[in-house]
Amino acid sequence: MYHHAAAPQQKDFSQGKIWRIITEQAVPLTIAQLIHLLYNVVDRIYIGHLPEVGSLALTGVGLTFPFSTLILAFANLFGTGGTPLFSIARGAGLEERAKQILGNVFTLSVASSVVIFGLCFYFRVPVLYLFGASDATIGYAESYLRVYLYGVLFSMIVTGMNGFISALGFPRTAMWTTVIGAVLNLILDPIFIFGLNMGVQGAAAATVISQGVSALWIMRFLLGKQNEYRLTLAHMRVKAGLVKEILGLGVTGFMQQFTNCLVQIVCNVTLQTWGGDVYVGIMTIINSIREIASLPVSGLSSGAQPVLGYNYGAGKPHRVKEGIRFMSIAGVVYTAAMWLVILLFPAVFIRIFSNDAQTIALGVRATRIYFMGFVFMSLQFMGQSTFVGLGKAKRAVFFSILRKVVIVVPLTLLLPLFLGTDGVFLAEPVSNLAGGLACFVTMWVTVYRKLE
Repeated sequence: MYHHAAAPQQKDFSQGKIWRIITEQAVPLTIAQLIHLLYNVVDRIYIGHLPEVGSLALTGVGLTFPFSTLILAFANLFGTGGTPLFSIARGAGLEERAKQILGNVFTLSVASSVVIFGLCFYFRVPVLYLFGASDATIGYAESYLRVYLYGVLFSMIVTGMNGFISALGFPRTAMWTTVIGAVLNLILDPIFIFGLNMGVQGAAAATVISQGVSALWIMRFLLGKQNEYRLTLAHMRVKAGLVKEILGLGVTGFMQQFTNCLVQIVCNVTLQTWGGDVYVGIMTIINSIREIASLPVSGLSSGAQPVLGYNYGAGKPHRVKEGIRFMSIAGVVYTAAMWLVILLFPAVFIRIFSNDAQTIALGVRATRIYFMGFVFMSLQFMGQSTFVGLGKAKRAVFFSILRKVVIVVPLTLLLPLFLGTDGVFLAEPVSNLAGGLACFVTMWVTVYRKLE
């Protein structure tokens, strides 16, 4: 995949039709993200269909989401912070700076994984109760998390470093990072969960092993002699000024995931209070559907970031504007179509994860409410991606906090007082409408229109 040196046209994002370059970047990334998502989604599908205990086991695994989201937040802190800087440096011809960015991101990812593992492992049980676990679900949640945490290092490498492979012009190689791990996970899941009768622990073990193999694939690329930006000890030495830049830009990706973590916790606790374990399980399913449904627009925005950054660094603002227009139109069209499909066939999606009659009956209404503002979510993606791709971190952070912390969390706590469990699910579309429009309009006025 990566044993041949890249041809110049593969690396130069300033030449050719911008929509085609973004699409070439986005399609492999979308496939890679979909396959990566299968790590957790396949676990949930198998666990949700465990005989007799499927619903409780699925709820238990859902309670561990904030932990995995927190790990992703730190991976994004370094990965999404370093990748745009890396692309801008390459576009400006600053190869030594680009190599230092790559090395520093790797060091930060490895060091933080050790700290995250220690804290999460030691405090896992009391924190799970704090996150909404009940006596009926704590056993499943703790059993899954205890094994899952051993893969923190692998997860940090896969999530934090794979973007650099794509930014170098090798999106297909980046795609294979997740293809390899996901296929292995698909094979190991039924063997461990049912064949070896390991239940939720088997699902976690399959995920850890699969992520480990994916991490080895990335390291093989980063250390390969044919890679002109290969990882070296000299470039791994932490430079304070560079770390400050990485964290300053990466705080956007961090806040996006950290606020997701906060929302997951608040939703689970509120649903446990107003509806019990069954509604926590329904939210687990809805989150899974949302993750799958949002993948194409997420892949599109991720694929556009290095292209926008490269052209911005190369001094070609007209191509940046063209790229913003393309990803915005494509994002809105897709999310509108996907919203219609989910609105018409919610039960089809729910049955993928559970055959429990009560879960399906209650979940149909909750799903329709939750996805009402799905189309406006794409506006948030596009605004955030443009800010991040062009290195304007403060604005991206502001709108991430606005949507999740200022809008979603208060609504999740207040609306159930009047609407019961419906209020928890209604908070999402309201935030998509208000936050998405505010983010996109601000980007259009303050960035797009000022590009000359």
